[in-house]
Formats: sequence, C-alpha cells, structure tokens
Amino acid sequence: MVEAEDYEAAVAFYRDVLGLPEQAAFSGGDGAEVVILEAGRATLEIANPAQKRMIDDVEVGRQVAPKFRVAFEVEDTRETVDRLTSGGADEVAPPTVTPWQSLNARLDAPGGMHITVFQELQSLEERESMDGFGTGTSQSVAL
Repeated sequence: MVEAEDYEAAVAFYRDVLGLPEQAAFSGGDGAEVVILEAGRATLEIANPAQKRMIDDVEVGRQVAPKFRVAFEVEDTRETVDRLTSGGADEVAPPTVTPWQSLNARLDAPGGMHITVFQELQSLEERESMDGFGTGTSQSVAL
C-alpha cells in the first residue's frame, strides 16, 4: 500500500500512465479512498546493505534508493521511461545495462515511490549460464 497525499495524481500515474489495471476501488466516510491495481507477479528482493549500495552504484552511480523500492518489468525500458516522465515521474537515472543483463532505469514517481523499470535483455536460461548466477540454495550472483 502506498499512502499518497495527492491520491488522484498517484492513481492517474500508476493506473493510466504505467498501465496497471484497476482490480477494485472502495470509498468510505470522511473522504477515504483506495484503488487496488493489478501489478502482476510479485517477488521480494532481500539484500544486505552492501548489495543495495552496489545496485545503486551500478544503476544510478550514487546512493539514491530509500529502504524500499518497487521494480516493474517492462517490454521496453526506454519507451516506458519516456511515457512515465511525460506522465509525472522524475527520471533519477537513465536506462543502464546491468551486469545481470537487464536494462534498468530509476524514477521518482507520484506517491513518493522510488521505482525501477527493467527490461530483461537475455532469457532466464541464458542468464543461468552466466558465471556466478544461481539461487541462494546453490550460489549467488558474483557482480
């Protein structure tokens, strides 16, 4: 859940600009409103501080991300960044190819969210064959 002071702007950005389909919306007394948007499959990345710093350095070149950041997989990172910045987001870092072979860009979006949009440049099978790529039960990615 994102608490947004400018509720209408946040809904317009995430639903209409980013394109997350509306699943439900509810309102209550005293002007209470919530919209539930479908964001697809979710994963939770847990990183230690060193990994978080490294990701910021790779994607942005400096420390910018707060403790929480939301990432959205997209078909075309460059087109998405253009659309999102036209729709109210501020670009923090342009699309950057990462060592894990994705094209990532960072934005500050309405509702106070720091987001990543990313496009996978290789299939999972191709990435699995990379040196150091693995799972926590096998090996970690050496970046």
